[in-house]
Amino acid sequence: MARHRASRRRKLLALSAAAVAGVLTAVWLARPDGGPADSPAPVAAPPPSLYVEPAGPAIDQVRAYEAEGRTADAALIRRIADRPVAAWFADPDTTRAGQVAAAATAAAQIPVLTLYYIPHRDCSGGHSAGGAPSAAAYTAWVAAIAQALTGHRAIVILEPDAVAQAAEDCLTPTQRDERYRLLTAAIRTLTANPQLSVYLDGGNPTWITDPARMATALRRAGVADADGFALNVANFETTASNVAYGTEVSGHLEDAHFVIDTSRNGNGPARRSAGQTHWCNPSGRALGDPPTLTTGHALVDAYLWIKRPGESDGACGADAPPAGQWWPKYALELARG
Repeated sequence: MARHRASRRRKLLALSAAAVAGVLTAVWLARPDGGPADSPAPVAAPPPSLYVEPAGPAIDQVRAYEAEGRTADAALIRRIADRPVAAWFADPDTTRAGQVAAAATAAAQIPVLTLYYIPHRDCSGGHSAGGAPSAAAYTAWVAAIAQALTGHRAIVILEPDAVAQAAEDCLTPTQRDERYRLLTAAIRTLTANPQLSVYLDGGNPTWITDPARMATALRRAGVADADGFALNVANFETTASNVAYGTEVSGHLEDAHFVIDTSRNGNGPARRSAGQTHWCNPSGRALGDPPTLTTGHALVDAYLWIKRPGESDGACGADAPPAGQWWPKYALELARG
């Protein structure tokens, strides 16, 4: 298993020749052995970069503010618009996955795709309730996503909240068993494409607080066949807290690697208080570490902006829109933070 993970880690950091329009670039340099000055010498290609979508609500907001003469606000939103953020897939449509991947390939970049369509999503009663209508529909959906990504590199974040919710028993026993089976099968379907790096969501340090318990749930969901797990998706826990927690979880999973969502954890989590949620559009938060594939931590493969900063967590406060909708007011607050 350790050898399997090591090879998949190398896969994440390597780009195919097609992805970078040639791994080696010929340049004309004088040779140190006295050979002709026009002898070609190979120069290594730059490290892979994450895909920045050229369109989206943040870009639209920048343009709107610029048109209104709100240049300072436009500059703030550019802190979001100019960063690579994940594309989410949370409905039956699978065609966009191929479109995003193809655009990223053309730009010699790696997209981050979040799959969020598991049946009984958000335990069927939360702000993001929904998902596939049946196990069969979900299996077919994952297969279609995998087919759409054929020939493309991508980092896939699989089903935020799904494992943690199963571990905390918000599902019936039958639903929980089905969820673990679906996640295991989804990982195997996606990783059959060697160009995909798949990370199964593992909650955050304050959800399933016992790392051994989370590791057991991840193992039951098939994490051994994935590239690792993801932490802090759509949450606000500090990077240091996630590194510490993830390292403990990893210790129960034969040193599995992980990625961390740093999109909104610049000021850490909100203080828990009566009458307010600390995870749903809390005030006083800030953008976190920029997305990167170079983290300085041996087990941490990437810092990613998986939650798209500026999109609502749900209609959980004054004038907050439904989950997933762009919210300019909150985007500005995060950028100012």
